[in-house]
Amino acid sequence: MRRRLLTLGAALALSAAALAQPIAVRDDRGSEHRFAAPPQRIVTLLPSLTEAAWVLGVGPRLVGVDRYSNWPAQIAALPRLGGLEDAHIEAIAALQPDVVLASTSSRAMDRLQALGVRVLRLKSDSHDDVRRTLELIAQLLGTPEAGARVWGDIQRQFDAAAARVPPGFRGQRVYFEIGGGPYAAGTTSFIGETLARLGLANIVLAALGPFPKLNPEFVVRARPDLIMGLQSEQAALLHRPGWGGLAAVRERRLCGFDPLQYDILVRPGPRMGEGAMLLADCLAALGKAGAR
Repeated sequence: MRRRLLTLGAALALSAAALAQPIAVRDDRGSEHRFAAPPQRIVTLLPSLTEAAWVLGVGPRLVGVDRYSNWPAQIAALPRLGGLEDAHIEAIAALQPDVVLASTSSRAMDRLQALGVRVLRLKSDSHDDVRRTLELIAQLLGTPEAGARVWGDIQRQFDAAAARVPPGFRGQRVYFEIGGGPYAAGTTSFIGETLARLGLANIVLAALGPFPKLNPEFVVRARPDLIMGLQSEQAALLHRPGWGGLAAVRERRLCGFDPLQYDILVRPGPRMGEGAMLLADCLAALGKAGAR
């Protein structure tokens, strides 16, 4: 018993020493931020950042989130602080956060920084961005090894999802619609990279960027083999000019997802592996339907 207590005491001492270590991180705007110790009051202003921080162990240190963060259930009672362009600046400042985690595309953060609030701006267009964000947040929380662990879990889920895709779908070309259009997930987006991990191709070329705005005629001309997006939008595809002639629409080669599933798919965070499994499940179901 005494030996176990000594071992536990040593582990706690090492943990306390790690928490006391100064932290230096560089965000995706190139700004370096130094902390004497892991921040104890954290605000997240993007659902994917909320999810990443939670999975990495932020726990009660999370004191406020954006209006769209809805996972996990434990954050339901936290203050809602607006969105990318209408963040509630005064409410955020009143929470006295040690740090705010936000998107690089949020112009509202300039006002927050002018009030002396420290803001880390993070980019999440690609898988590499997500890996880097997980590692940065893990370092910020004082548990740097957790970032690699979560990323490893995502990779294993990607591999498992790829193994479940029926061989007949390999190389088929996908149109992944964002919301109800006209935006699409391109080849270089994190969604496009997930599709590629599953052996699928993309009708949106890399040169168009990660999430381009498309003319509906582009999709008609591209003639995708599969169409993916919100389930509630797919009933109207037949009524779009020219779309009724697409084999993917006529033959119901569609992957439609309910809002909670869609959230998983379009958030570049720790649930990306789960999103890959959702895509694989749909393809497996389409494969079974086609075999009947």
